[in-house]
Amino acid sequence: MITDHEVAKRKARAIASDILLYHKDKIRKGLLEDNLFEVCAEEFQEGRDYYNKFISSEIRNQTNYYDRALVDILIKRNADVQSKIW
Repeated sequence: MITDHEVAKRKARAIASDILLYHKDKIRKGLLEDNLFEVCAEEFQEGRDYYNKFISSEIRNQTNYYDRALVDILIKRNADVQSKIW
């Protein structure tokens, strides 16, 4: 179990990076159509389940590292998409 906050943050970012790598077109389309979280719900849940498998419950219950990683990696790296969101 990962009990170090910095390691947990890195794990979350690595998972989000993998989601972006393997589902870039789907993510961009979801941003364009303003339905990212519906379109990628399965991928995001699979990533969350994987993250939770390795991270201590104490860190999971006290932080939102996985959710922040999704925003930082998936959304900020696609800021060039002409989305209705921004």
